[in-house]
Amino acid sequence: QVQLVESGGGLVQAGGSLRLSCAASGVVFSIDAMGWYRQALGKTRELVSTITSGGSTNYADSVKGRFTISRDNARNRVYLQMNSLKPEDTAVYYCNADGRTLRRADFRSWGQGTQVTVSS
Repeated sequence: QVQLVESGGGLVQAGGSLRLSCAASGVVFSIDAMGWYRQALGKTRELVSTITSGGSTNYADSVKGRFTISRDNARNRVYLQMNSLKPEDTAVYYCNADGRTLRRADFRSWGQGTQVTVSS
């Protein structure tokens, strides 16, 4: 079983910054892609950003130029630096990871979510 734990959410004024962190633990052999998704109240969950083990990144158009994803492969961690935050960035942010367990079984895990609230 692989667990993901997010941290770093909170309340910030528009134009401010936050840094989200996510740590994977458990029976992890390797992690391929890691990423961040978000779900605003009354809306479906959407992709924010992903990063592969090789460092290739992908961003939603709405966050390009403002958010930066990074990861520490040795520590099985992924980060999301969020700058120039807008009220429309308000959502619960979820960490996601795809990889293989110690038994070489594929897994896809989600964190419990962390609330990000941007006030205008």
